[in-house]
Amino acid sequence: MEKEFYYTIEKTAFAEFKDRGSRFLAYAVPFASKDDFKKQMGLIKAEHPKATHYCFAYRIGLDGNNFRSGDDGEPSGTAGKPILGQIDSKELTNILIVVVRYFGGSLLGVPGLINAYKTAASLVLQVTPVIQKQVEVNYRLQFDYTLMNDMMLLVKQYNCTVLQQEMQLFCSMEIGIPVNRVEAVLNRLGETHQAEIKKM
Repeated sequence: MEKEFYYTIEKTAFAEFKDRGSRFLAYAVPFASKDDFKKQMGLIKAEHPKATHYCFAYRIGLDGNNFRSGDDGEPSGTAGKPILGQIDSKELTNILIVVVRYFGGSLLGVPGLINAYKTAASLVLQVTPVIQKQVEVNYRLQFDYTLMNDMMLLVKQYNCTVLQQEMQLFCSMEIGIPVNRVEAVLNRLGETHQAEIKKM
């Protein structure tokens, strides 16, 4: 059974955890592509140039295979994995969590580090509203301008997302169709012979 919905976050959130002098600043960022990773890390590093570690985890997409975590110099497995564990415990995707550490002079040891990174990630997820989004399949729609109203009605009726549109004499629109509505939309469009639809 294909998933019809997934859970993610819509806006960036921040939380802080302190342990024996060390500060752990957690950022949760909506995140849709790996290309975005360097940019987001760059922004956070620029904000905290004196921090000792920038540990992270992200998960994108719906197949479960697109994730990464990093300990940034902390003992292996003490930072990135616990952060990813928090993302997965909430079943979230398209999200990046970065935990910035300012070292406070006391070593926390492996259990202490795991707890600190896990807690920081957990806290930031507690202050971030989780949203449910529908899984969509992207299609390109081409039609004559005279069909504009019919097409917009169809898009609205089946809860599709308009990703891009060009409105001229001949119109082109990229839409995301909810996975559980694809067949119905294609059938409806099949009745409108003047519209072309192609999967992207």
